[in-house]
Amino acid sequence: MSVDDNGGALMSGTGTVTAVSSNGEYSFTKPSRPSIRLLAGLGVEGDVHAGVTVKHRSRVAQDPTQPNLRQVHLIHEELFTEVGGAGFAVNPGDLGENITTSGIDLLGLPTGALLLIGDEAVVEVTGLRNPCVQIDGFQDGLLKQVVFRDEAGNLIRKAGIMSVVRVGGVVRPGDPITVELPDGPHRPLDRV
Repeated sequence: MSVDDNGGALMSGTGTVTAVSSNGEYSFTKPSRPSIRLLAGLGVEGDVHAGVTVKHRSRVAQDPTQPNLRQVHLIHEELFTEVGGAGFAVNPGDLGENITTSGIDLLGLPTGALLLIGDEAVVEVTGLRNPCVQIDGFQDGLLKQVVFRDEAGNLIRKAGIMSVVRVGGVVRPGDPITVELPDGPHRPLDRV
């Protein structure tokens, strides 16, 4: 366990891939797959969000030349249990993520952390997913579970993290994930 410059604990260590998902068409959810292939500098092979420049529709409308910092979306499976306690049923791929994990505090990672996944793939964490109103289209009221203000007025985002592919490779459910924290000082994640 490491400590960031603000005294917060940052988890390092290992976790597991519990599911992988991709979709070649724009849709909110992504079907689970037996495996996905990560392509260095691009994202998930065949996924609609793969590419060097932004693919998210609203970002393309703003500036289609922006670098794609959202090549691979990861969500911690523990979130599904948390929102399940509030009456929501969420399964891997339902929120549009490519990789569902367990055992890693994804939201506590700093910008630039590396996740070594399976035998060869490496992704670099770029920031937090910014949850949008489409989440309420999936299940009404779910958006308030994944983005809200805490008692101090800070905006909390829980809908996973975004990353870019540094080293390609095949990723499957059951693959180990090893976290490598960057040299400090650590920068907390912000929306990308």
